Amino acid sequence: MSKRVYCTYFDHNYLSRGLALYHSLQRHAPGAQLWVLCLNEQCYGTLTKLALPNLILRSLAQFEAEDREVAATRSARSLIEYYFTCSPAWMRFVMSNEPEAEWVTYLDGDLFFFESPEVIYRELQDASVAIIPHRFTARMARLRKFGTYNVGWVGARNDPDGISVIMWWREKCIEWCHDYVDGGRFADQGYLDSFPGLSSRVKVIENVGANLAPWNVGNYQIDFRDNRVMIDAMHPLIFFHFQGVKKGWGWFIFNSHRRYRAPFSGDMRQHIYQPYIDELLQIESAVDPVLQLSGAKPHRRSAVGDIKQFLADKVRSVGIRLFQLLDIATGRAFLVFRGKAH
Repeated sequence: MSKRVYCTYFDHNYLSRGLALYHSLQRHAPGAQLWVLCLNEQCYGTLTKLALPNLILRSLAQFEAEDREVAATRSARSLIEYYFTCSPAWMRFVMSNEPEAEWVTYLDGDLFFFESPEVIYRELQDASVAIIPHRFTARMARLRKFGTYNVGWVGARNDPDGISVIMWWREKCIEWCHDYVDGGRFADQGYLDSFPGLSSRVKVIENVGANLAPWNVGNYQIDFRDNRVMIDAMHPLIFFHFQGVKKGWGWFIFNSHRRYRAPFSGDMRQHIYQPYIDELLQIESAVDPVLQLSGAKPHRRSAVGDIKQFLADKVRSVGIRLFQLLDIATGRAFLVFRGKAH
């Protein structure tokens, strides 16, 4: 098997999710190296103490010292926007430090593998860049303004074509990378729509088992058979994108399915979300003596600072709270009691 290297980034607020990604990758792609850009010292210090195999760490300070162009954008962007700005530059950093790697693939920190990613690479034999579509449901068509493709998985072969596309992406994110839609631009993600026009060797991943997520799960029938999560009875689930998983109301863990008008079946609860949440809780229990993860919260998204947006954000916050109450009442939420999810 050709050498395939992965990279991601997160701070201490996402550390349990990042470790869940790491452990799931090690189970299904044993020995795969995962480079982590630690976005604050709490994250870097904790992962250094854990000293996990195949986990290669860089602090944000180390990264910024080698990419001063990216570092120079920090003062003009919100924290989440700066993190987005780092995405392609971090990929390029890893590519330059892994010259023997055939592929370097960026993974969002809230992915979780259920099967080997090997089947994805079978689609990429002639490709130099791999991107993955959102596959929004018809009910979520309004989200297409955020881009056709999702940053959850972006792969590049370590060859001139792959490097060229990632360098273009890096330059664009340095030029503009904000957490709102501006024409065809949105954060680091909107630029992916331009990738197919940059090279004939850009491949859109077709396997629907890759990047199943709240915004697209409504397109498919999900069931569990022969110890595997199956999509439309034909495609095994390779990895799920757990965007929107969060704690609330003291004892509950919520998902974002109601927000995306997505189904949440018994099979999905038991065989997709339960294993992930169990792993998060186990990680938090193990790491809490070093770093108090139980109270960690993902960063809030930034917003355009006008009264219209302010009011829209307030309405959205109220809506989320109402959705959470509905999830508690209907059994969609997980109750955490004595470190276990029920």
